[in-house]
Amino acid sequence: MTSEVASEIIIYTDGGARGNPGPAGAAFVVINNGKILNKSKSFLGKKTNNEAEYLAIVMAFDYLIENFKNEAVDIKFFLDSELVARQLSGRYKVKSQNLKPIFTKIKNSEKYLKGEVSYNSISRTKNKLADLLVNEVIDENSS
Repeated sequence: MTSEVASEIIIYTDGGARGNPGPAGAAFVVINNGKILNKSKSFLGKKTNNEAEYLAIVMAFDYLIENFKNEAVDIKFFLDSELVARQLSGRYKVKSQNLKPIFTKIKNSEKYLKGEVSYNSISRTKNKLADLLVNEVIDENSS
């Protein structure tokens, strides 16, 4: 990356499923210095809400590792799932067997980045773009 990259990257993530489990999508938005660097959305097939929330973070890490692996930047995740934010911050244990492998993948991904990683819970109203992308990708893939 260029020297314009600040020492902090903001990531908004969201995941959702209609029916829980049901048709699901995940999305993330990367912001640096107030500018959107990247946004991405993916249809996940049939998943739970929590799986979709976790998979959005996995997608974001894939992007971060590809683009910031050798940068000393702090990563601040903002998501509207308090449960997932607290699990990834180590305040809650992951009890769900289907989430444990995704949790482990995220924790392993953190090791590829040089800065600090934090997970913050925000209200859905402060996560509008990621939420919009999730709903778009579910709508685009549902009949």
